[in-house]
Amino acid sequence: MEDILRPIYQERASQANTLGIVMINKREKDVPVTDTFDSILLVLVSEAEVPVFVKHYTYYGKKAALYMVTDQQLNEWLLLGSNKKIFDWLYNGKILFDRNEYIHGIKKELIEFPFYGRKLKMGLEFAKLIRRYMDGRAFFDNGHYLDAYNHVVHSLHHLARLAVVEQGFHPEVTVWQQVKQIDPEITKLYEELVTSEEPLDKRLELLFLASEFLIHSKMKSGTNHLVDVLAEKEFWSINEIINHEEVSLYNVDLTMLLEYLIDKSMIEVVMKETKGQGVYHRYYTLSKKLY
Repeated sequence: MEDILRPIYQERASQANTLGIVMINKREKDVPVTDTFDSILLVLVSEAEVPVFVKHYTYYGKKAALYMVTDQQLNEWLLLGSNKKIFDWLYNGKILFDRNEYIHGIKKELIEFPFYGRKLKMGLEFAKLIRRYMDGRAFFDNGHYLDAYNHVVHSLHHLARLAVVEQGFHPEVTVWQQVKQIDPEITKLYEELVTSEEPLDKRLELLFLASEFLIHSKMKSGTNHLVDVLAEKEFWSINEIINHEEVSLYNVDLTMLLEYLIDKSMIEVVMKETKGQGVYHRYYTLSKKLY
């Protein structure tokens, strides 16, 4: 298979902006990793007209895909976890070309998982967890149990990913297999939600009670990054927080997270007068009890 695709990747390897090339072959009973393709060629480049360029090939009844990905896009995927297959590709793929040990450096960093990267990743997962949990709670309170169920399943998934990151590992495609070893209590909660024969509303009610405790137990690790940022100065407007280079990665989950932390007395609201009578600006500051 590698011999057949050699002309394709050799052409890419000869280009000056190519940083590395990895081949991933489909493993038996592991179709999702390669999206049903027999082989994937991952070509990492320093720059390109588009961040991701894809080509599909057919050969002798088999199919292959080429992904040309910029260094910037790869780093975004690794940080945000928005392309879970990329971890498997880098961990298990065969390195065909590696300019100045670029890919070896990435793999080394993935294994070591620097602490700062973990803090930010935990913050992003915690924000997603709170968003899903709060939305699910709102649907439940209004009797929309199927919608609540959907959000709760997602919230447990983010809780599982947070637990994995907390222990210094990257969440992979098989995150439930990982978390079963790391935090079996979360796995048990998930299994009870999806396999219990109790009526759906009863299952959700019990899960919300149990989730409160688990979320609370992850609050410190999940908010470390945001707390570090907010400690940079005393008062913040929402616009300043949203446009902070790192906090902007929290995206649509940020406002819900702030309101949750206000409710938990970790963040305080400071009101400042505007020109309008009875109308105040809202500013945010860390609670004094955190110091």
